[in-house]
This record gives sequence, C-alpha cells and structure tokens, in this order.
Amino acid sequence: MKMKAICSFLVFLFLLQPITAFANDTSEKQYVYDFAGILTEDELQELQTIATEYSNKRETDFILLTTNDTEGKDIIPYMQDFYDEKALGYNKPHGNTAILTIDMEHRDFYLAGFGVAETYLHDSRLDTIRDEINPDLANGSYADAFISFITLADEYFDIEPEEEIYDESGAESGYYEDYATTDEYEQSAGNILFQFWFQLLVSLGIAVIVVGMMIYHSGGKVTINQRTYLNETNSRLTDRRDTYVRTSVTRQLRPQNNNNNSGGGGGVTGGGHSHSGSRGSF
Repeated sequence: MKMKAICSFLVFLFLLQPITAFANDTSEKQYVYDFAGILTEDELQELQTIATEYSNKRETDFILLTTNDTEGKDIIPYMQDFYDEKALGYNKPHGNTAILTIDMEHRDFYLAGFGVAETYLHDSRLDTIRDEINPDLANGSYADAFISFITLADEYFDIEPEEEIYDESGAESGYYEDYATTDEYEQSAGNILFQFWFQLLVSLGIAVIVVGMMIYHSGGKVTINQRTYLNETNSRLTDRRDTYVRTSVTRQLRPQNNNNNSGGGGGVTGGGHSHSGSRGSF
C-alpha cells in the first residue's frame, strides 16, 4: 500500500510539472524587445518591472520595441507586422496594447494604441506624449523615454474620451483640451460668453464701430490742384509721358518645413487590426 501511494504521488507530481511551467511562462511575459541593444541589463530589468506593473493596472500591455533594422520597411508597417506576428495583447491575442517603437537606423519613433488603448490613447493624446518624450530620445535617455511613455499614458486612462472638447485655439494643429470632470464643460457651455451667437454679435458691433471711425477720419478738404506748384511765368513743361521699358521678375526659393517631428496618425495592420498613432524623429 505504501509503495502504491508513493507511486501515485510521483505520477501526480509528474503531471503537475507542465501546469507549473505554463504558469511561470505567463507570469514572465516579455514587454521589452530591445533588438537594437540600446539598454543596459539594469534598465531592461527595471523597464520590465514597470511595464508589468502598469500593464496589470490598466489591463493593457505596454511594449517597448527597438531595432537597428526594419527589414526595408517604414517604421509603421514594421511595428504593425510585429504586432500581428507576436499577437500582442493583455486580454487576448491582438488585444489591448500600447507600444513605443524606436528605429535607431533612421532615428524615427512611433507610438501606437490597440484595443482599448486606441480609444484612451487616440492620435491627439499620443501627439502630446510624443512631444514630451522627444527630448529624452534626442539625449539618448531611452529608458526614461519609455518610463515617461507609460506614466503619461497611464494618466490618460483616467480621463474618459467623451470628457474632452475640441480646443478652438488649436484647431489648426488638432489638439484637444481635456476636462477632468464634465462639470467644467457644462459650466463653460452654459456661460453666455462662450455662446457663438453672443460672440458673433460682439464681433459685428466692434467691426461697425471701427469702420465708422475710419470713414469719419478719412475725409478732408482738398486745397491743392494741378496748378498749385506751377510757375506759369518760368515753367517750360509742355507735355509728359511714361515709357514702358521692361519687367523684372525676381525668383526666391520658398523655405521648406523640415520639421519631421510630427504626423503619422493611426492605421490598420496587415492582419486587419486598427490602431491610433503618432510619429516623430529625434
């Protein structure tokens, strides 16, 4: 009986090993893919720990991807193919993911959000995060840039997308103004100073006053004519004419905008997974 019990226990332990191994694999999920080798061992461990903590907090995987070789692809399709092939996602394959990709060969970087991250980290919010981490990337502080990416993204998860209104002062750049609560929005919306019809009336009133003053001051009596400065006794001017000689055209090169630290936007991977995005260079 004793031998039977021992054998049964050994068989149980043998069957338990694959289950334990699977549990260990899932608990050691990889968040940092430093193919470019720009991080130290200590930085890798620190970033892995931070990414694990925030990924569990937001149920969204925070991924860092670096490379020296995009295999001839632009950084965006490179990131998209990586997402498809690795089936990244916290909640499921191809699920909630926020990813920062750094291309060291071309000095480009790209921020993207999949799943719930596409909603909370839409293009405009990623533009803001991009501007914040750009100085760290330019200075070679890649670990700090990734930490800032995670912590700033974490803050946006506390702000519902419907709690933001379009900022008219930034209409050309497409930035948004976030409201922590809907009360602030309701108060501003109910204020007569923020009503379009009131602002239009005020603008028209000011325009009428300004134009009226200009008309009033534009008058005046003309006291001179063609004979005021003419000395009829000594003047010998009998005729005058203008002769066209030639036209001179000067060409000047229009300055180009070489600021590559913007743009990109979201897109769809080859596998059909949509995402938000923001692109920059350093």
